[in-house]
Amino acid sequence: MKTRAEEFAGLTVAMVTPFKDGKVDLDRLAKNVDFLIAGGATALCPVGTTGESPTLTNAEHELVIAETVKAVAGRCKVIAGTGSNSTAEAIHMTQWAEKAGADAALSVAPYYNKPMQEGLYEHFKAIAQSVSIPICVYNIPGRTGRLIESETILRLAEIPNIAMVKEATGSMDNASKILAATDLTVLSGDDSLTLPYMSLGCKGVVSVVGNFIPSDMTELTKTFLAGDLEGARRLHYKMYPLCRDMLSLATNPIPVKAALKALGMDTGELRLPLTPLTEAQEAALRKTLAAYGLL
Repeated sequence: MKTRAEEFAGLTVAMVTPFKDGKVDLDRLAKNVDFLIAGGATALCPVGTTGESPTLTNAEHELVIAETVKAVAGRCKVIAGTGSNSTAEAIHMTQWAEKAGADAALSVAPYYNKPMQEGLYEHFKAIAQSVSIPICVYNIPGRTGRLIESETILRLAEIPNIAMVKEATGSMDNASKILAATDLTVLSGDDSLTLPYMSLGCKGVVSVVGNFIPSDMTELTKTFLAGDLEGARRLHYKMYPLCRDMLSLATNPIPVKAALKALGMDTGELRLPLTPLTEAQEAALRKTLAAYGLL
């Protein structure tokens, strides 16, 4: 079934933000963009969870979005992370992203202040009505402390430019309710659940491991969308141990930045309160990367 934002089907990479000497490393950012596009990414998502958005200043947030759009140069889509627990700030960032040339905006559920479902509805409605680009509603209660209930998403689907959902609840039921009742384009928010979610009708994934294996994740999504379930299943089982073992080591993006460094694509330091892997965790990571054939 055709969905509302089919042009975003496939692999969207939740990009890391590279730092050098405490500042955003724009050279490394541009190199990452080239690598991910060469790997077949449909879209790139700067300054989301993986991009350490909570510790970027507003100026840095805007800089990363603008530089990503510039480096992409129309070669793929850009879904800019613009979420906030302040509706006014989320509107400002989303409007800014639209002016900067982003193709869509990823807007996470308001965190910490834990609004009621009506507050969630009004929050996303206000954002969507402030711009013309598509909005991807990011449902990740493990990070935000508040689930966007499927009934709320069904209401939001009545707003034309609320076009996508990044489904990171881990619930097949949630995705099924949305897919059965709307034409929203739903994307998996968990790498290891990409194939299960796509089997329900999701159109792809917003991926963390796509930062260093974009070609493999692209192949998985394209293989499934082409109707080759057996081929997609083989790719799923190839990637599953990597997704499971790497992302269980520490909070994202700690392991993915360590993996990029191990693979010669150093993205620099983390920002506090995130801290590096321990020596034992790094050894476990290298073992996981070697088992996959990357080291």
